[in-house]
Amino acid sequence: MPVPRHGRRVPVLAVCCLSVLLVSLDVTVLNVALPSIQRDLDSSVSGLQWTLDAYTLVLASLLTLAGATADRVGRRRVFQLGLVLFTAGSALCGLAPTTGWLVAFRTVQAAGGSMLTPVAMAILTNTFTEPRERARAIGVWGGIVGLSMAAGPVLGGVLVESFGWRSVFWLNVPIGPAACALAALFVPESRAPRTRRADPVGQLLLIVLLGTLTYAVIEAPGEGWTAPPIVACLIAAGCALAVFVPYENRRAEPLIEPRLFRSASFGGATATAVLAFAALGGFLFTNTLYLQRQLGLSALDAGLHLLPMAALSLVCPPLSGRIVGSRGPRTPLLVAGAGITASGVLAVAATRSAHPSDILLYLTYTLFGLGFGFVNAPITYTAVSGLPRDRAGVAAAIAATSRQIGSSLGIAVIGAAVAAGSGPAAWWIIAGCGAAILALGTLASGRSAAAAVP
Repeated sequence: MPVPRHGRRVPVLAVCCLSVLLVSLDVTVLNVALPSIQRDLDSSVSGLQWTLDAYTLVLASLLTLAGATADRVGRRRVFQLGLVLFTAGSALCGLAPTTGWLVAFRTVQAAGGSMLTPVAMAILTNTFTEPRERARAIGVWGGIVGLSMAAGPVLGGVLVESFGWRSVFWLNVPIGPAACALAALFVPESRAPRTRRADPVGQLLLIVLLGTLTYAVIEAPGEGWTAPPIVACLIAAGCALAVFVPYENRRAEPLIEPRLFRSASFGGATATAVLAFAALGGFLFTNTLYLQRQLGLSALDAGLHLLPMAALSLVCPPLSGRIVGSRGPRTPLLVAGAGITASGVLAVAATRSAHPSDILLYLTYTLFGLGFGFVNAPITYTAVSGLPRDRAGVAAAIAATSRQIGSSLGIAVIGAAVAAGSGPAAWWIIAGCGAAILALGTLASGRSAAAAVP
């Protein structure tokens, strides 16, 4: 398996960082553009929810498949295909004439994005073989996610104010081909010595489960929970789950291994990931609409209001990682849960007034950024620490999938509360997610999980 010479490793890291910047920046930039999209395309709130959820649902469904395919047919090849699809999807989104077409083109974007994040991590692992160098490279790579959180709202505001909402998609078009060309020049081809077998039935069941459940939650406020399409989707989701678990348990190499959830630490990490990213997805969606539609702020002003949250999301993860390494996951989880809970409660108080205090709003965003900034390190640590090392890759893939599932459900559930005209309920749901993380942090076992690793 070829490994680049030392002098060629920096360009490999740069290409991988560029890819994750494309994927993660797309989420925060687009949130700021939602009110402009609504005005221009005459979108409903549910249409805006689908604009975001179409992306996260496809990511959640295809992350594991993309990683396994790259191991089998070649990581650079799949990585480049992902860049091409993501760029093409971005260009199509920039041309979308209606909300329906925008949602459809977002799925193309997400199909490409699913090939970037897990494959970039595999490329980095193969390139930086020395543990200390690998840790530094992954630290830089992970820091790009925080950078996108910090820069996304302001960059999105500038683009929307200056060139319109379509520019947030056109931004990706020149970057994708450049990254693809750099990958051809500097990234060596690599494959896994042993690949996992494909699981098409499990893949189909997962898509049916996530798609039907999300459709029911998003569309129920408009159609009613007893409407035949909603009831049919809920039944389909329940049947898919009922078949998925026993089917995956019988497979030697399942898409998602249900047996892993017998580990309390892994189950807790997965639940925390779903709750944290549900809170994030709902928080960004609700706040963007609140700041621009109700307070009448411009896209740029809305992005600047969210800057304290984004800045702490950049600054706090390294500190959280050091605390996890020295004291275990409990303290960061407690900080995360307390911050997200307090931000939800403060948001309820702030939004009761037609002219809320900027200080109260900034404090709300600061607390959410503090909470979210502390949550990722304990999720990753706890997900893999209680399992054998040969399952660490599978555990990390499921943890990444659970983040996307959480984001999809957060946008669907919290957005449904917004669509029903119940803004306070949306903030209380966010506070409830934080309270649940706080409870999981209370139950966390500190250093003890590390002892479970053989």
